Amino acid sequence: MYHHVKKLMYTVRVDEPDPRFGNMLLEQFGGANGELAAAMQYSIQGLNCEDAARKDLLMDIGTEELSHLEIVGTLARMHLKPMKSVREDAEADPLIAIAGGGGVNLFNSMGNPWTADYLKITGELDVDLRSNIAAEARAKIVYERLIDFCRDPGTKDALQFLMTREITHMKAFSLALESMGKPPLMIGRIAPTPKLVNQYFNESTGEGQLGEVDARGPWNEGDNWEMVEAKAFMGLEGDGAAPESSGVAAVTSDTKDAESLREMLVQDLHYLLDAEKQLVKALPKMVEAANTQQLKDLLEFHLKETNMQVDRLTEALKALGGSATGKASKGMQGLVEEGEEIIKKGAKNPEPFADLALIAVAQRVEHYEIAAYTSARNMAIQLHEHEIAQLLTLSLGEEMKSDYLLNQVSQPLTSLAGMPPAVR
Repeated sequence: MYHHVKKLMYTVRVDEPDPRFGNMLLEQFGGANGELAAAMQYSIQGLNCEDAARKDLLMDIGTEELSHLEIVGTLARMHLKPMKSVREDAEADPLIAIAGGGGVNLFNSMGNPWTADYLKITGELDVDLRSNIAAEARAKIVYERLIDFCRDPGTKDALQFLMTREITHMKAFSLALESMGKPPLMIGRIAPTPKLVNQYFNESTGEGQLGEVDARGPWNEGDNWEMVEAKAFMGLEGDGAAPESSGVAAVTSDTKDAESLREMLVQDLHYLLDAEKQLVKALPKMVEAANTQQLKDLLEFHLKETNMQVDRLTEALKALGGSATGKASKGMQGLVEEGEEIIKKGAKNPEPFADLALIAVAQRVEHYEIAAYTSARNMAIQLHEHEIAQLLTLSLGEEMKSDYLLNQVSQPLTSLAGMPPAVR
C-alpha cells in the first residue's frame, strides 16, 4: 500500500520565482524522461516481476520516484505562482495560466499531455533493467540542463539532489542486472543465427565531404567480427572496384604542398607527444592533491588514458617515418607549472576551493589538448592518412569527455563553495 507523509523528501526553497523556468521544470513532471514516467515504469515492472528480490528493488525505486515527483511539482508550482496574478507572467504560458490556474498538471514543457507511451515495459526482467538504466541516464542529462538554465540557488540545490539520485538508481539497476549473471547478448530464449550475428555491414562507406573516414574499433573488428563491405559501393562491372565519387574530395593541391603539410603534422605530433609525457608526470601529483574522491578517480582514469595517448602518438609518428621523441611543448610546460603553484596554494585553502582551482587548471590543459588534437587530425584527414586520423580522433574524444566530466565534478563543488562555512 502507499502512505503519504506530509513532508518532502528534500525541502525546497525558491527565492525568486521564474514562471518561464517553472515551465521548463514541467519536463521532469509530465515529460517523457520525467519522474511520473519513471515511477510508473518501475512500479508496473515491479508488479509484473516474479523475482522477489528484484521486485523489491523496483518497488522501492518506483516509490522514491513518486517522492521526486512531489519535489519537482512543488518547485514548479512555486515558480509558476506569479502566473496567478501577474498578466506579464501569465503570458509566458497561457495554457498553464488560464486552463490550469497557474498550477501544475500532467503536461510536459511544450504543453503535450503525459502518455503511457513513455513507459518501457517488456515483462523480460533483464531487458527492463537495461531500459531503466537508460531512463536514469536520460533523466540525469535533463536535470543537468535544468541546472544550467536555473538562476535560483535554492532550486539549483534541489535539482542537484534529484540529479544525484538518478546516478544512485542507475548504479542499483546496473548491479541488479549484473547479479542475474546473464551474458549481455543473451536476450530472450531464441538464439541468433550463428554466422550472421558476427557480421558487421559497412554501410557508410568512403570518405565524406567533411573528411569522415571509415572507422575501425572493437565494435567492428577483432574477436569474431567479420567486416562485410556494402554491395551498393562495389563497381558496376562486378570487378570489386568502388565507383567514382561525384562529391568534392578533400585533396592537397600538389606534391610540394602535401609534403609541407606532412612536415607540419609531424612537428605537431612531436609537440603533442611531449605535452602528453609531461602530463603523465604531472597527473599523479594532481591526484594526490585532490580532496574529493570523485575528482581523484577522474584524474586517475585520465592518467590511464594519457598513457594510451602517448602510445597512439608514438604509433602515428612511426607511421609517418618520424622518431618517437617529443619536441619541448612550452605551452604544456607553462600549464604544468601553473598547476604545481595551484597545488601548493591549495594546501592552505578549504577543500571545495582547492579542488575547484585544481579543476580549473585541468580544464585549461584539456582545452589546450583539444585544440592540438583537432588541428592534427584535420591535417591527417587532408593528407588521407586515415589510420592516423582515427588514432587522433580517439584521443580527441577522450580529451573532450574528460573536460565534460571535470565540468560535472565542479558543479556540486561550486554550490558547496557558495555556502557559509558552518553549513559546509
